[in-house]
Amino acid sequence: MADVDLYLDPVCPFSWVTARWLRDAAQSTHTPVALRQMSLAVLNEGEDTDAKQQRMMERSTRLGRLFAAAVAERGPDAFAGLYDSIGRRIHVRQEDLTAAGIREALAENGLEERLAEALDDSGFDEAVKRAHQASQDALGDEAGSPIIAIDGHAFSGPVLTRTPNTQDGIRLLEAVLTIAGVPEFAELQRPHQGPPTIDA
Repeated sequence: MADVDLYLDPVCPFSWVTARWLRDAAQSTHTPVALRQMSLAVLNEGEDTDAKQQRMMERSTRLGRLFAAAVAERGPDAFAGLYDSIGRRIHVRQEDLTAAGIREALAENGLEERLAEALDDSGFDEAVKRAHQASQDALGDEAGSPIIAIDGHAFSGPVLTRTPNTQDGIRLLEAVLTIAGVPEFAELQRPHQGPPTIDA
């Protein structure tokens, strides 16, 4: 049975769709999956960005600290639960993350309210950078969110424009697992436009 790691930044809407697909398909096929942190803010550090992108990078920085604090407190498994709680708010409900929303998300996962202080604590930046570097090391190159690693073979993506139905999702997972087992395979890509469609 393949072990699958999905590296993602919680602010990335495409990664939210990929994570929904992967976890649903993995549950149906009993494939072990772990969600792991990476950082678009670290990846784009020093780059010129427009105002919208800059706001996204600021959110990436602050949430990156929060997730690093949660992982430091409870271990790597804390990431997935908090990701579900935060992701539903920012991607599905399109909410601005308020202090109250952060506290609720922490409480939903049995995490201490004091961890919310990490949002503005630059002391967690090094932990975020280490987590991000692990994603790049797994890939062997620089890439954004998401990155999937299967038994140590990593690829940028997959990028989905919408979560597929259960049958198609399983077929896609089987295909990804198959190509990961072919050492000569390098890349498969087609154009897409706009943000993904996110289902409630």
